Amino acid sequence: MATDLGELLVPYMPTIRVPRTGDRVYKSECAFSFDSPESEGGLYVCMNTFLGFGREHVERHYRKTGQSVYMHLKRHIKEKATGAAGGAIPRRRNGKVFLDLELNRDFNGEDYEYEDEAKLVIFPDHFEIPLPNIEELPALVTIACDAVLNAPSAYKKQEPESWEEEIQVSRHARSLRQLDNGVRILPSGWKCQKCEMRENLWLNLTDGAVFCGKWFFDGSGGNGHALDHYKETNYPLAVKLDTITPDGADVYSFEEEEAVLDPHISDHLSHFGIDMLQMQKRTENGHHTDNNARPRVSEWEVIQESGMKLKAVFGSGYTGVKNLGNSCYMGTVMQVLFSIPDFQRMYVGNLQRIFDYSPLDPTQDFATQMAKLGHGLLSGQYSKPPMKSELIEQVMKEEYKQQQNGISPRMFKALVSRGHPEFSSNRQQDAHEFFQHFINLVERNSAGSENPSDVFRFLVEERVQCCQTRRVRYTQRVDYCIQLPAPIEAATNREELLAYEAKRKDAEENMRAPPEPVRARIPFTACLQAFTEPENVPDFWSSALQAKSAGVKTSRFASFPEYLVVQIKKFTFGVDWVPKKLDLAIDVPDFLDLNRLRATGLQAGEEELPDLMPPIVLPEDTRGTLLSQLSPEIDEAAVLQLAEMGFPLEACRKAVYYTGNMGPEMAFNWIIAHMEEPDFAEPLALPSMMDPGPSSSDSPMGATPLDNSPPEESIAILTSMGFPRIHSIRALKATNNNLERALDWIFTHPEEEESDTLSDMADTEPNDHAFSNANSHSDSTLSPDRDTSGPRVKDGPGRYELFAFISHMGASTMSGHYVCHIKKEGRWVIYNDHKVCLSERPPKDLGYIYFYHRLSSS
Repeated sequence: MATDLGELLVPYMPTIRVPRTGDRVYKSECAFSFDSPESEGGLYVCMNTFLGFGREHVERHYRKTGQSVYMHLKRHIKEKATGAAGGAIPRRRNGKVFLDLELNRDFNGEDYEYEDEAKLVIFPDHFEIPLPNIEELPALVTIACDAVLNAPSAYKKQEPESWEEEIQVSRHARSLRQLDNGVRILPSGWKCQKCEMRENLWLNLTDGAVFCGKWFFDGSGGNGHALDHYKETNYPLAVKLDTITPDGADVYSFEEEEAVLDPHISDHLSHFGIDMLQMQKRTENGHHTDNNARPRVSEWEVIQESGMKLKAVFGSGYTGVKNLGNSCYMGTVMQVLFSIPDFQRMYVGNLQRIFDYSPLDPTQDFATQMAKLGHGLLSGQYSKPPMKSELIEQVMKEEYKQQQNGISPRMFKALVSRGHPEFSSNRQQDAHEFFQHFINLVERNSAGSENPSDVFRFLVEERVQCCQTRRVRYTQRVDYCIQLPAPIEAATNREELLAYEAKRKDAEENMRAPPEPVRARIPFTACLQAFTEPENVPDFWSSALQAKSAGVKTSRFASFPEYLVVQIKKFTFGVDWVPKKLDLAIDVPDFLDLNRLRATGLQAGEEELPDLMPPIVLPEDTRGTLLSQLSPEIDEAAVLQLAEMGFPLEACRKAVYYTGNMGPEMAFNWIIAHMEEPDFAEPLALPSMMDPGPSSSDSPMGATPLDNSPPEESIAILTSMGFPRIHSIRALKATNNNLERALDWIFTHPEEEESDTLSDMADTEPNDHAFSNANSHSDSTLSPDRDTSGPRVKDGPGRYELFAFISHMGASTMSGHYVCHIKKEGRWVIYNDHKVCLSERPPKDLGYIYFYHRLSSS
């Protein structure tokens, strides 16, 4: 048999590789679907590319690449037998097979066991070779198979800080015994029961005893009484008291000697009178307080609709997204976007075409991963109700919970967050910032094809008026989201807020417990009014006076998008520079009419400001350098030094001039970069320093740019300061060749890693500035750059209906939790990570980002 297998594999030996350092082995998720080894058909791993494929996609890869040998991985999960084996610690039967493979479903270790199966499959005949089969396989094949089976997860290679130290569920979590000893834990005043220490305190989840933790290397932290208590009682789990929040707590297992997860932590704490949904971690004045003593229903309860028997829904469009560890900001945004027909049509409607033409590495292709995610959310394949037999079994166990598994978008997150310092981490992020980032990705990857983000794009008209001359200037810019201020002074319960603030200050001064907080209630009309009111423009330069003056700006809609995104500016910065959230509720309407906010353009009787640029003003330490760079004097010694190398004399003069007399080395670099230009050897035309201010057709330096490019002398000034040439050109183009504003643009728009590969499309993709809100003091031009036809907008009536909103729970964008509500089939649905249920009371007044769709004109 060994000879037969060896001969069978001989033709395929050149296609079988051993994973090298840097190779990612995708053995937990299909590149085109969310199939895994736990799926019915298992997962096929290509033995050449190490990509994983579900049963329905492996044939496509075989036909496209001709690769015939795959490793088939299958994980069989079943409930453990009761009786003598029921209390045993669960183990994998052949645990070495899928080393480092994550479980894609949340199975409690006490109830389930799983067995891994691996085999080689040769296409197209599907000939199977069970593994391990060391004696019968060629040595190279054995080594390759062993390397694949023992390779770390592809996601550990990409995000070691996020995945390598993943906390596991404690084996004691579900079967934990709790004593009915009447112990109730107060919300404050904790201390160790042995040494009366008040820091680093741990609550034992069996008997409710509170003891200090173990000491640290420097002698601080505690006296180890919590560990001593475990040695005396063998009560295994404890929770750190000051870490209890509505979204979890720090739990430690003394027996397992590591931090663990407790899926039943809420019930375990409730045994001692601690309601996690009412508990809110605070650090005001160094005191930890909780909402347990407050009659007001917490934000966490209202937004998640806690306490209500929400009915789970399943099927197409009702698939949840598993939280990968503070990734709820991403899941909520993607749920909303894939409820929009344009995104469905672009990616799911073109699914087969996208998959058929995907590159050899589909894990790195934006369209492929978007199609995969969209299909996962909309197909219903990963959102199926439990079988009737399963329901009966759950009821018998008194564990009836209709919860779907949802999809785990690890591959998608790795792709869309790649290179981003925040989104590539495992920390909580701002959903609005992710929306901006994601629309930017869609824009980049839609060049030359249908762009679904067109539905969000609209034009903002900004009218700036000089207060002295009364003359005006109208400009337009592209935006994708309207940010509305939340004017606290317009609150309808203003008197109640003032009374609360007085009580809070009094309690702070007298070291008393703070009063029950009061949530500001602000009319939505007040937010719109604050958005449209004129605002002062700091450092306004009036081209009519050619001097700084007072200026005011107003903003209106030059076009209305098909889908309007409204963000409520709930977040601000405290005196300690820590972002915090304003506690407010806004009566956001279901229907919105913004037609009165449509821009009107230049009105009769209005006189426009002259189209002149402000003078270049740089800091004193660079002003002298700039003047020397603008001087017509040329270092002739450097010119001769370059001419001796054989370059044309006039080219040498231009090189020295355009590099600001910075020496022959920089001039030499300029020559190398411009040798192919048709006017390379033509005489230098120096600009006159006495020229009047440039008109709209003149460059600011008096030179006429070639091919609509910025003036070469302006580019040279920026490049001589150390900025890359491509980035300098983009800065000048974005600021109408204004050197001072170009410098500011460069500092606020760091060069992207993809700038070299995307330079051809760099001027057609939105930059960060394109997402600035309509109240910003920005003079940015349109992004994408406007041509004769202008940017693509889907203008129409300004009448809208609310169809989705994203809510945030927590004190800042860096913590807490996001959920979203979407209106589907005439009913509101709540998406809370992998849980999808019909909403009973959608908390529209506590939302953070609102999504409206335009009503038809009929």
